[in-house]
Order: sequence, then C-alpha cells, then structure tokens
Amino acid sequence: MNNQTYSLSRRGFARALLASTTLCAIGGARALAAPTGGNFGNQAEWEQKYDSTAAVLVRTTTPILSPQTVAMTEAAIAQYRELVAQGGWQGVPSAQTMKIGSKGPAVTALRRRLAVTGDLTDNAGQSAVFDSFVQGGVMRFQSRHGINPTGDCTKETLAALNVSAQDRLRSLELNLTRLRSYAGNLGARYITLNIPAAAVETVENGEVFSHHAGGVGKIDRQSPVMQAKVLDINFNPFWTVPASIIRKDLIPRMQEDPGYLADHKIRVIDKGGQEVAPTTINWNSMDATNYRFRQDPGADINSLGAVRVNIANQYGVYMHDTPEKGVFGDDYRFVSSGCVRVQNIRDYVAWILKDTPGWDRDHIDEAIRSGARIDAKLTQTIPVYWVYITAWANDGIVQFRDDIYKRDGGGDALAFSEGVTPSSGAPMPDGLEGKPAPKRAPARNASSAAQAN
Repeated sequence: MNNQTYSLSRRGFARALLASTTLCAIGGARALAAPTGGNFGNQAEWEQKYDSTAAVLVRTTTPILSPQTVAMTEAAIAQYRELVAQGGWQGVPSAQTMKIGSKGPAVTALRRRLAVTGDLTDNAGQSAVFDSFVQGGVMRFQSRHGINPTGDCTKETLAALNVSAQDRLRSLELNLTRLRSYAGNLGARYITLNIPAAAVETVENGEVFSHHAGGVGKIDRQSPVMQAKVLDINFNPFWTVPASIIRKDLIPRMQEDPGYLADHKIRVIDKGGQEVAPTTINWNSMDATNYRFRQDPGADINSLGAVRVNIANQYGVYMHDTPEKGVFGDDYRFVSSGCVRVQNIRDYVAWILKDTPGWDRDHIDEAIRSGARIDAKLTQTIPVYWVYITAWANDGIVQFRDDIYKRDGGGDALAFSEGVTPSSGAPMPDGLEGKPAPKRAPARNASSAAQAN
C-alpha cells in the first residue's frame, strides 16, 4: 500500500488519508460494544464488560435500514474502490494466535494490515512486538467484523483479516442493493433483525432505541428474509411440537433416551385431548405422529422461555425468550431452527408494549412471575424486518459479517434483497435437533424455535 494508511481518533470518526477522497475512514474509533444485560427476577441475562480504556466501538444510534446507512455505504464503496485501485492490502501470514508479547514478522504484517483500514493509528510504529496498541487495533477490527473483541489475533480474526479488499468491495456493492430496497418509509416504530449479524434493533423516530443480541437459524434451518408485524405478546407460552419435528427429531430422541419427554416436561396428548403415558407409544415406529406433544410453560424449561413475540408471517416463525441465556455471549449465534431468540427479552417486550395501555414494565414482570398463560394484544401492530445484510457502513464505520447462509454469491442476491427466500420447512426446536440424546442425566434446558400455542 506504499505509505497510504488511515488514521484513527478515539473520540471521533476516523479520517481518511487517501489524497483523492475526504470520505469517512474505513475503520474508525467506534465499534459495536458488547450487549449489556440485566437481571430481572430469576431470569439472568448475559453481561459482558470491557475496561473503559479499551478501544471498542460504541453502539450507533443510526438504524441499519436508513438513508444515512445507504449514504455511508456508498461513501465506503468509493473509498474501497480507491483502495483496490492502489493494490488493496497484504495478508497476515501466521499459523497461530498472536497476543500481547508475541514477536516476529507476522506482528509487523499485522500492524500494516490494521493501519490500512484505520483500525490502528498510523503513528503506532512498525515494531515486531504485539503491544497494547496492536491489541486495541485488533479489538476494533474484531468489533467491526462481529468477532468478540478479545484483542487476541485468533484463527477466526486472521481469516477475516486475510479477506481481500476486492472481496470486501464486492460485499459492499452487493449489500448496497439490499439496503436501497428498504429506503422507503418503514414506520415511526419498527424492529429490524439482521440475520448475519444475529442482531436486533428497535427503532423509533429514526433512531435506534435499543440493541439486542439474537440467536438465529442454523445453516440448515435458516431464518427467512421477510417483512411482518408484531401482533401480540404471549407470556408463559406452551410449545407444541410440529409433526415434522416428531418424525425427524423427537422419535430418534426417544429411541435413545426414553426419559427425554419427562425431563423436558413434554406431555403426550391423544386425539381425544387426553394425556397418555409415553410408554404406550411404539417408538420404533411412526406411531408417535398420531399424537400431539406439548411442553409445559416455565421460563426455566420451556423452549420459548417466558415470552413469545407473535409475528404474522407465512413461515410460522417468531421471536422469543430462551432458558439458555449463555448463547448471547457467543460469537456464533446461528443456533436456532428458524425462529429468533432475543436477549434482554423483558426490555424488548416493554418497548413493544409501551403504547398498549395496562402493560408497563411492572405488569410485564408480574405476568411472567404469575406463570399463567397471558396474552397482550398490541393496540397498534409494529412492523418487523428480517434482513440479510453482510456489509454496511454507518457513523463512519464499515461493518462486515460472514455470509453464513452463502447468499452473497450467484444470481439470487437481488431476490433476497427483495425479501424472497427459499422455504426451509417448518422451524424446529434446538432441543431436538441433531444432538446426542441425554443419557438419563439431570434435566437440561431445551432451547428452541418452533410452533407454540
């Protein structure tokens, strides 16, 4: 890159040093900080803290679906075209994790690579020692790429560093088409789920009100791109197992562990509405498909946790709580079967219901504590947009996420930008899919995404 680099300010946006442009910097001094949780009742939420001096980027108030994001992405594209024209960047040759104290030519290469995209100040030197400056630059880079900002240059971070400038430019150009397709009036209050980022935003009057980590569909059980509306909130929901799950997942589970249903408080209901014992079913046949399987409510065991957010859509998916809060602290949150788990669900529901009389935060907490099946119908429905955006820029920061569903290649990109998605079948519960059945161990929580009553 000769001597062309981007500088970085801790208090403002990074400034570009390319002589031919005055656009915002690729890196920047602000990035996505970790979600902050709380502890409401017995429902512990994941919380992650960073030292106040750490160079992690703060959350933006600019919605990902907004004219500002379109404009900033256009600016980033111009800058990346300039960067590509000048030869892009050199990769970082390393076969092992680098961290504070690491030494060698790979650290020098890492410094140069981080400086090109503004994640490291241009005056940080060319030392072959991995110091606190390099650590801060790695954290900023990780934040922009959806990687937990530990500051250690791991295998995952190296893979992201070594994606070419040409590929990054192509991602920005492709996603600009997707972003432009949402350039109209989305509503005064709306919700966005960005699937590749596994991130949820609530938006009000053109600004992000709150951010929530999400757990979205696995590669083989994908969350659909769609537009929908929140209709109501279901507190302490039952969960009814869809027929496809009975065949594909539940029967194999019961063949391996006859106590699975009891451990997970799943009841067997016959066609007459009467509960029957699991031992009356021949689990070596398809006999189970003649019954209905319903999981009891309960935030500590029910696959939907304490809350289900009902959204009208053709895929039968929705958003919900989970008894397994630890997923929200993971980098990789492609763990569900099409539905979306939402971090800090009570804050999320409080925002949804704030214009619905009788549903302030105290009443929400009371409804959950009661353990009773209670529904809260919204006075006014709220638009929900499930989108697939892998590259964008806002507030001077360029963000990239892995193309987890491999939708950025081929001729289907525009179709996905317009909300068309292939059917992935009925959503399935994580507690039943593909994992070894428990061997009569103590009851474990089955997190999920599937049909609920």
